[in-house]
Amino acid sequence: MKYLPFIAVLILSLAIGLGPSFAAGDPDPKVLKVALLPDENASTVIKNNEGLKKYLEASLGRRIELVVTTDYSSMIEAMRHGRLDLAYFGPLSYVLARSKSEIEAFAALKKKGSTTYQAVVIANAASGVRSLADIAGKDMAYGDTASTSSHLIPKSMLAEKGLASKRDYREHFLGNHDAVAIAVQNGKAQAGGLSKPIFESLVQKGIIDSTKVMVIAESKPYPEYPWTMRSNLSPELKEKVRRTFLGLADRDILKPFKADGFGPVSDKDYDVIRDLARILNLDLAKL
Repeated sequence: MKYLPFIAVLILSLAIGLGPSFAAGDPDPKVLKVALLPDENASTVIKNNEGLKKYLEASLGRRIELVVTTDYSSMIEAMRHGRLDLAYFGPLSYVLARSKSEIEAFAALKKKGSTTYQAVVIANAASGVRSLADIAGKDMAYGDTASTSSHLIPKSMLAEKGLASKRDYREHFLGNHDAVAIAVQNGKAQAGGLSKPIFESLVQKGIIDSTKVMVIAESKPYPEYPWTMRSNLSPELKEKVRRTFLGLADRDILKPFKADGFGPVSDKDYDVIRDLARILNLDLAKL
């Protein structure tokens, strides 16, 4: 198992044509490799973001290659090795990537004028779980270990109620938000944690039945998913990228992000995520 992250990165390198000759420190690459979160099937993510690709190519005057890695870990590793130029991270995966590579957060999702969002803890309606305290002795579903709203935040919500994983409840990592909601609906887990916007989207699409799954708790607001760039890109390119994202207003392009646009952020906005990890005694190096 310890060799899987290396293999995943190797496969990624071969898949997107990044052999040993790749200039990891190129400050002004002719082709920008832009990574998107592996929250859905890779082909679906790339197809849904063709509009973003065309917008970036027109605005930046260079070719764009969209990349979807196998999971959060391989995305972080690809960024660490300079194999990506821009990347869209979750808050926790950004903090992890930032600790291992020279990258900068410059823009985050903006909804109704805010660059914050919430996580929710949901429960199977037939399970008898009506509060966070009721999760004691039950099965709790999380997404990826490096996910903010589908691991870090809901786990901290349970910790505030005195519930610790493995000691007070059984935790299961299912890989993504959708899998968490479906597992709770099917009764494979009595409760689960995920992003509030994603949960609401699953209900709207009819994938999740609101009579079978209920929200039992909402988190306080946390900083939204950030767009990041390699720190060693040229100052001119970095500024152009920043303006391009902050100026994006096309609703069709923004639809996959479920956002109204992107607002400016910086690394210090994510100190609250680092604080959560410390409170939970999480070893970020092992996530």
